[in-house]
Amino acid sequence: MIVENSKTILSVQGLRASIDGIDILKGIDLTVKSGEIHAIMGLNGSGKSTFAKVLAGHADYAITGGSVQFEGKNLLELPPEERARAGLFLAFQYPIEIPGVANTQFLRLAYNTVQAQRGKEELDPLEFDDFVREKMKLLEMKSDFLDRSVNEGFSGGEKKRNEILQMALLEPKLSILDEMDSGLDIDALRIVANGVNRIANKDNAIILVTHYQRLLDYIVPDYVHVMQAGCIVMTGGKELALELETRGYDWLHENRRSLSGASA
Repeated sequence: MIVENSKTILSVQGLRASIDGIDILKGIDLTVKSGEIHAIMGLNGSGKSTFAKVLAGHADYAITGGSVQFEGKNLLELPPEERARAGLFLAFQYPIEIPGVANTQFLRLAYNTVQAQRGKEELDPLEFDDFVREKMKLLEMKSDFLDRSVNEGFSGGEKKRNEILQMALLEPKLSILDEMDSGLDIDALRIVANGVNRIANKDNAIILVTHYQRLLDYIVPDYVHVMQAGCIVMTGGKELALELETRGYDWLHENRRSLSGASA
């Protein structure tokens, strides 16, 4: 959804990053504005998930060049928790389990932490219970999710729904969804994607990291970026994903071209 007079939420220029001395990101340029959905596609090892983790502030990666501005702030100067409080959300490809911590406790703490950061009223347990149950309807989640330990014993689909529930509660400015389609059957993918679509609006933005075009049948991107060897090598509209589905990634070696009307 390209919005007229939209503002820049994320500006990445020449971003380079390494792990254990090995260069992974080799000069990423990307601008994301409010109301936009961007898809980043590429094979395993292309740098997609590394890019997501670097934006979130993963400690294993060293920034070796470039800059990242998030709503006018130097994102790279902020620790991970401050990035989250500022409105950056990362949905993990493999959400971790937290045994012994009830989902409702975890979700309320996250919600109230962000509310306090924004100078807004926090919710007590009873108020939050009503609030979270309403959000759960977006993802067709059963109430017993709230009493279970965070992600413990959850199926792949349940974990992904729980990630998007967090997104719905926290209302981030920028959501980075790292391969949210992995491990999902068709029904689970439809439900999760529908939840994302209902959360997206003119004031926020979404980056989808994915291998496959099938996710983009449900969440239609404004821009598709293809990453190879730590660089964005091609940018286009949603038709680029369809072309990749038909021709495969080997086609990129033969024809690196930008589609008309594309914008990085």
